Amino acid sequence: MKLKEIAEIIGGKVLGDPEVEIKGASGIREARSGDITFLADKRIMNYVFSTNATAIIVKEEIKGLSKSMLLVDNPALAFAEVLKVLYKKPYKALGVSERAIIEKDASLGKDITIYPFVYIGSKAVIGDRVSIFPNVYIGEGVRIDEDSIIYPNVTIRENVKIGKRVIIHPGTVIGADGFGYVYDKGKHHKIPQIGSVVIENDVEIGANVTIDRATTGKTVIGRGTKIDNLVQIAHNVKIGKHCIIVAQVGISGSSEIGDETILGGQVGIRDHVKVGKRVMAGGRAAIMHDIPDGQVVSGYPAIPHKTWLRAQSIYARLPEYIKRLQKLEKLETSENSD
Repeated sequence: MKLKEIAEIIGGKVLGDPEVEIKGASGIREARSGDITFLADKRIMNYVFSTNATAIIVKEEIKGLSKSMLLVDNPALAFAEVLKVLYKKPYKALGVSERAIIEKDASLGKDITIYPFVYIGSKAVIGDRVSIFPNVYIGEGVRIDEDSIIYPNVTIRENVKIGKRVIIHPGTVIGADGFGYVYDKGKHHKIPQIGSVVIENDVEIGANVTIDRATTGKTVIGRGTKIDNLVQIAHNVKIGKHCIIVAQVGISGSSEIGDETILGGQVGIRDHVKVGKRVMAGGRAAIMHDIPDGQVVSGYPAIPHKTWLRAQSIYARLPEYIKRLQKLEKLETSENSD
């Protein structure tokens, strides 16, 4: 496509030659001639002048740059739109494979794609334009709404509800029993997990994620939330809208996460904790108590991020402080002996 055609589709102002041909899109370091790239972080400004890209998406004009530029408010978002324009194939329904196993009372929508070796259980409802890849198990009473994509080897157990435009990546398990037991007389007695899981619209769930069904009631993943790979979400957890949950996060049972909260990699949250809206938790933070709205926390256990930074600075200097303390003790002992 020509650069001016891309500008017309995604918006933005062209500086330079609007007629240049764009053949692909790539990162600023690996871009080749014919590619369009983007600059969202001024810390890598030095790559702008050495990149082989034909055009660059930027927020502001870069003086002295001979390449064509596309000015937009949000370069990263614009680049994502360019990738869709250049690479995403239009959806084409492939129908239902003869090698899929579908119970007679399951309901299938229009223009769907169901690959071989899919199992769809009794009373399941599959919406229009849903794609289900090989080796997916869909249990009794599951509902999957329009335009969702279920990639290979996903397990969705009974009575789970999946919203519209949901993407679930390979190996994920939704609706397994929550980890609930009662200890009595030397034995752990299983608590039946009779609840369900609700995944709201526009959620994306990474590979090998586990989301447990509620003991009673619902485990809920709010609209627009994005979950990275290898995340564990326990029974009766409530996650708000438009959250970001990074890889290897573990959320214990009956916890609540507010809207637009971000949990860094390997964050752990204990059971029955309430995390407010727009909270940011740094990687490996251990959240052991309620966190109010808008807080930034880090550490084990999690404390305000600025306090944690000061504590880390002191921790790194402990050997120096110990030496100074030992010198003072020796001096005090020497003075007392005199």
